Amino acid sequence: MIESTETTEEFLEEHASDVEEAIRKAAAGEIMPRWRRLAAHEVDQKAGPHDLVTDADRKAELFLTEALVALLPGSVVVGEEAVHANPASYEAVRGDAPVWIVDPVDGTRQFVRGEEGFCTLVALAQGGTLLASWTYAPVPDRLATAQRGKGAHLDGERLFAGVPEPGRDLRVATSHPDYTTDEQKQALLCLRTEGVAPRPCGSAGLEYLAIARGESDAIAFSWEAAWDHAAGILLVEEAGGTHLTREGEPFRITGGNALPFTAARDAATARRIATLLAGGA
Repeated sequence: MIESTETTEEFLEEHASDVEEAIRKAAAGEIMPRWRRLAAHEVDQKAGPHDLVTDADRKAELFLTEALVALLPGSVVVGEEAVHANPASYEAVRGDAPVWIVDPVDGTRQFVRGEEGFCTLVALAQGGTLLASWTYAPVPDRLATAQRGKGAHLDGERLFAGVPEPGRDLRVATSHPDYTTDEQKQALLCLRTEGVAPRPCGSAGLEYLAIARGESDAIAFSWEAAWDHAAGILLVEEAGGTHLTREGEPFRITGGNALPFTAARDAATARRIATLLAGGA
């Protein structure tokens, strides 16, 4: 078990490449062979027609669960599909043990449609603090990584989110309406204002990567499932960005956030979006 920042760094120094290898193997063995080849019986609904799961999600998560726990004995996994089967398992995010937070196929709807906009997300956290993350887009074979205090990288190249271009509307990816309450819909409608250009989001992980690369300015999301946000939050932080809830507090992977929240490429943009989400001008 990880006992201190020093031993965490030692683990990551020794095993970060092993985590990357496990993610690539999961994608190569369980995800990509099913891309554009899914049979009807390999796709199911969870909460509704916009909440899909496939055999690729399930099998990739099982592979990663076994591989990641083997790399770090004493750790636990909080995976999207395992939590769907046993909601109580989500509590491990709030526990003391090192926890791997896994979304095996982020962007399942895109995956089912045969589109390229999906990825695999893995984050390592302990005590509510994010320590490292991996965002892997298997179709273009691109891997973004972040480690607390050591920066964010895409295929080994350092990422810097930068700041929005002066005079240009802020590019903001927002939650799909199917995942919002009436109150959240009203908060998101506040982004339809001068100087802001909201649009529907795709894969959450790829939206965070776009912010870290300086290709997008912010997100405004209305749900807080850790597997969708943990990897991206750290990636944006380590690229120089930040995140705020509509009450102006940092987003917590342990939950209890005032929603919607934002992550943005710089503090000024985050404050602007958070203020709008709170009903300000």
